Amino acid sequence: MKAKEIQELINFLSESGLEEVNIETENFKVSIKRSAEQHVIASAPAMAAPAPMPQAAPAPAPQAAPAPAPAADGGGSAPASDGNLVEIKSPMIGTFYRSANPESPAFVEVGSSIKAGDTVCIIEAMKLFNEIESEVSGKIVKVLVDNAQPVEYDQPLFLVDPS
Repeated sequence: MKAKEIQELINFLSESGLEEVNIETENFKVSIKRSAEQHVIASAPAMAAPAPMPQAAPAPAPQAAPAPAPAADGGGSAPASDGNLVEIKSPMIGTFYRSANPESPAFVEVGSSIKAGDTVCIIEAMKLFNEIESEVSGKIVKVLVDNAQPVEYDQPLFLVDPS
């Protein structure tokens, strides 16, 4: 099940007034429950079947991720008009990683040109590493989240100048 499908389930749940949705296949089980303040997403493989992964995940980043990551503010190259900027938002709750592993360079930096479909980061959720792809083309103006930080559903991760 892809992150976009989970996001659609969450949106359906919030719009329908239902309190809980459970989906189970031979590969996975998803249970989404609504409470007054937050959405809870739980996913676990059913039986011994491996859960599908969007990528072959490299060695998981350790909890003690290296601290000398560049500042998330992107350092100064702000565009003249902030009104044109598009946000790339988190499609799920999880831990944000700028690169595939601590030794690899970041997927994107401030000033990087991206196209729709380019991987911009990874979000780890329930021990699954999900590649987050850009839905817009343009230039990365600002990175809004520090590496190895928790993120919420729909939280802005990047600002992109689509021009």
